[in-house]
Amino acid sequence: MPGRTLAPAVLLDLDGTLVDSRAAIVAGVNQTLAALGAAERPAESLHPFIGPPLHTTFATLLGRHPDDTELDAIVADYRRRYGDLMLDHTPVFDGVPEALDKLVDAGCVLVVATSKARPLAQRLVEGLGLGRRLTAVCGPVPPARDDKATTVGHALEAVGGPARAVMVGDRHHDVDGARVHGLACVGVLWGIGDADELTDAGAASLCRTPQDLADAALALL
Repeated sequence: MPGRTLAPAVLLDLDGTLVDSRAAIVAGVNQTLAALGAAERPAESLHPFIGPPLHTTFATLLGRHPDDTELDAIVADYRRRYGDLMLDHTPVFDGVPEALDKLVDAGCVLVVATSKARPLAQRLVEGLGLGRRLTAVCGPVPPARDDKATTVGHALEAVGGPARAVMVGDRHHDVDGARVHGLACVGVLWGIGDADELTDAGAASLCRTPQDLADAALALL
């Protein structure tokens, strides 16, 4: 078991917070829908589905019950298609590497807490050059259907239960998952969620640019 760390931890959502994954996710979802004989969707209509667990996304898009066992195979097919294209179509948001460096220099440990499958998330952060700044990458391990609160719990365990921690994310799921563990959440406004979504969910503060991310997180630690 890891020991309790005295260093503060910053838990970071991935899609919409560190990286702009809209194009890659939309392409992967539409390829999967087409393979099922379903109509492809305009990009803008799929953006709200970036953040929630994939089983929920495909259940909604296909009119299935969330417990439909066929969703496991559909999600696995999506992950295969998405994994083939994600590195070429997922830029890091400008200012994010510098913000992460500032947090590390301030003595924070950084952990990704994402709804993306952990193997894909690990490949993505390493392939985009973010991995060296991170202590751990946490996300569901297929076929698990972890919600965000479960992933946040795993992220806290990965760093031994820090004395202080804060979550950073762009959707209400990040705020909700943080609250379960008694954490404040910085809501970022360059991703999918807007100020109303994040404020209504109870975000402790809002951050308008990646250049302000480090200061916003440190202010809550």
